[in-house]
Amino acid sequence: MANNEQEMKDAFRTFIKSFQFLTDEETETIVQHSRLQFFKKGTVLLREGEVAQNCYAVINGCVREYYLDDGMERTTSFFTEGQPVASFTSYINERPSRYNLVCAEDCVLTVGTKSLEDQMCEMIPRLKDFIREEVEKNAGQLQDRLADFVSSTPEERLRKLLKENPGLLARVPQHQIASYLGITPESFSRIKKRMYESRKIK
Repeated sequence: MANNEQEMKDAFRTFIKSFQFLTDEETETIVQHSRLQFFKKGTVLLREGEVAQNCYAVINGCVREYYLDDGMERTTSFFTEGQPVASFTSYINERPSRYNLVCAEDCVLTVGTKSLEDQMCEMIPRLKDFIREEVEKNAGQLQDRLADFVSSTPEERLRKLLKENPGLLARVPQHQIASYLGITPESFSRIKKRMYESRKIK
């Protein structure tokens, strides 16, 4: 886990270079003007009912999104390396968030604000279109994920999760995975056992 300034910047530079439309000069501008921060596991980034002031991107680590249902935590998403993190409706529309965001591991995150976003877009004007496209893409992915969730079985959801993020099961507690899949930890254990026994996953 990178947790000193130079290591965090190096990791962020590698992340930014994955967006191949940026020149080396633009990449360096973003790296030098972005805010990178190390967060300990368990740090709450946003609480349900608060208006989101920041948006994030994961450079290292994992962030969990959840809401409370009669005091029970219901996990709705996990964000790992290379993914943006925000309660977008709250952040963009300045409404109270319906979700909590917490660091599931020690994390290195970019910390963005609307004013910083505006400054970046002034320095690199074509970022504005890119940011808009990313927000639209994330909204579409959320819709697709909800549709898949409604129409799939827990075992199908687990297969999809393993395909998209194969290392996640080793990174977060089993009961949180079960909550994300919409089942009990006991059901999750049975499904996982059945899948292992049938040699469909290793």
